[in-house]
Amino acid sequence: MPSNPLLHKENSHRLKAIPFDEIKLEHFMPAFEEALKIARTEIDALKNNPEAPTFENTILAMSLGGVELEYASTVYYNLLGAHSDAEFKALAQKISPMLAEFGASINTDPKIFARVKAVYDQEVAGKAKPTLPKDMSDKTALRAAERYRMIERSYKGFIRGGALLSDEDKKRFTEIAMELSQLSPKFSDNVLNATNTFELHITDSKDMEGMPQGVLDAAEFTAKQKGKDGGWLFTLQPSSVMPLLTYCKNRAIREQISRAYSSRAFNDQFDNQDIIKRTLTLRKERAKLLGYANHAEYVLEDRMAASVENARSFMDKIYDIAYPAAQKERDAVATLAKDMDNIDSLQSWDWTYYSNKLKEKLYAYDPEELRPWFKVENVIDGLFTVANKIYGITMKQVHDVPVYHEDVTTWEAHDADGCYLGLLYIDLFPRDTKRGGAWKSSLQGQGLHHDGMRRPQVMIVGSLTPSTDKSPSLLRLDEARTIFHEFGHAIHSLLADGYYTSLSGTSVLWDFVELPSQIMENWLLEEEALNLFARHYETGEALPKELLDKVIAAKNYNAATANITQLRYANMDFDWHLADPATITDVAAFEREVTARFALLPVVDGTNGSCSFAHIFAGGYAAGYYSYKWAEALEADAWSMFEENGIFDQQTAEKFRTYILSRGNSFHPQELFEAFRGRPLDPLALLKRDGLI
Repeated sequence: MPSNPLLHKENSHRLKAIPFDEIKLEHFMPAFEEALKIARTEIDALKNNPEAPTFENTILAMSLGGVELEYASTVYYNLLGAHSDAEFKALAQKISPMLAEFGASINTDPKIFARVKAVYDQEVAGKAKPTLPKDMSDKTALRAAERYRMIERSYKGFIRGGALLSDEDKKRFTEIAMELSQLSPKFSDNVLNATNTFELHITDSKDMEGMPQGVLDAAEFTAKQKGKDGGWLFTLQPSSVMPLLTYCKNRAIREQISRAYSSRAFNDQFDNQDIIKRTLTLRKERAKLLGYANHAEYVLEDRMAASVENARSFMDKIYDIAYPAAQKERDAVATLAKDMDNIDSLQSWDWTYYSNKLKEKLYAYDPEELRPWFKVENVIDGLFTVANKIYGITMKQVHDVPVYHEDVTTWEAHDADGCYLGLLYIDLFPRDTKRGGAWKSSLQGQGLHHDGMRRPQVMIVGSLTPSTDKSPSLLRLDEARTIFHEFGHAIHSLLADGYYTSLSGTSVLWDFVELPSQIMENWLLEEEALNLFARHYETGEALPKELLDKVIAAKNYNAATANITQLRYANMDFDWHLADPATITDVAAFEREVTARFALLPVVDGTNGSCSFAHIFAGGYAAGYYSYKWAEALEADAWSMFEENGIFDQQTAEKFRTYILSRGNSFHPQELFEAFRGRPLDPLALLKRDGLI
């Protein structure tokens, strides 16, 4: 099929960039069918190889094989999240089980596992695990360590993938994998459809009292785009919801948007309750087949935390300090709401509004004031300037790379010595064909490919405030933070310096992956960094020192509540995956029960967070949402080293790059973190940073 761009093994583009401009919907199914044939032929040759198993002809051969299948999968699933219509999404129900079945057929093949085990026995079993070399430029030592870890993780991966099961259990294991592969995209589709279906069209200007002019302009522009006759249109995109909850004086309007956002895919035409129950049932069944009590136990075995008990003990220590502080934060906001508007019972749709009013009162500034200094292009330029000062890298926009949507921009990353580091795609604005939230994903991993070493290609995607017919895209502070966060993930890939792609970049243990992204956020609230780029989009005026001081002074405002919110989601995630799914008949009741101890505001009937909790039911965070807090503790301690030495201290930055960003998963993350920090984690660093102790 030479005419199918998804099957071109060799790419003629100078950066081997994906030819998005050539790829059409009709290319995908033929490409997957052909790619699976090629991959099966390769696997048959591997497992029937008469030569004795070696690292090269077994572990490495599997890593370098299936090129066509990996390519088609990468393109499809990245577009599925970032730019896909209903017809494109429907393909997932065919493609996902095909891939799940193929993957399970490899992991459960006794001949392949026998070869993997033979290599493991020869090179890993009973052998001392390599430690970090004193000289981190010693490529021979680093390569040997990567080889060891790749064999070790491949062997364990086969066991976790069902290699030791009976034939009957292998069959069931494969069936579970195939069904789960369909449920996940369906859950995500339902959330997106529920998000896109809702519209709040307001025509009375009295209902818009308190709203900033820029937000009104955006809502007016949205109304025009959607064919409304005047007025202001609000959707369930975060860039539309948050300003309404923050500034709209009309409490009924705030309640309407809050209820709608908090009930997406719950008791509506896109209801996800049955998908949740079925997903939990299948995950538990799979875990029990593999010898684990539940899905959470299965997941945590391969994490830094090592067990649910360790993860929950860590979170409980934060809870014990943060919850009483969060209650005080809640009471302060409730008091203001009573004083201002005689609100007797603070509700979820009141929290953001009155919390912002209290922030204005305490710090004499409104976050909306910052928007003119955060024009999206300036934020990106500033981010790149900051990255250059930290790591010496340069980002250069390029215009010859095909993109999948006109909003996407492309950038080449170069090191201080001019060497090419990788390609970055940036896609920041909401649209009906994009799922909500923000994320980073890979289009090509760094490391050894079938045709030699390649540099990474990554994309960061978001749904931030777009431009209108009256103004450019001007971001809220939290939206600017989102860009810094996702770029932290991207730079983890762009600065990767491993040999094998499966260990490179963000391919680390899941509760370590947020460290590079979360630490990158810190520079955004540092005067030395903001002064590099925060310029008024019309006048070019620098962010006034007085306003900057207020922003920095308020950075820990309601930090306890923010901690409790994250702990609530993380513990709910665990409870879903520790429970017996057979006992869960009412999704809303279960959620209310397990989150009761985190409650700060009354529960709102008819709302439910789990039905739109895509991180755990359609993403990779199942029984792993705690990773955000776990990595945040690592990040707070790592950041304290930058604070001690200077936020642009080259020695600290080089050390972070050497031990954290470049090494990927070639060593256990605990070893890498302690090598960077010079000591074990300070367990109190997070609470200190948030001003809670």
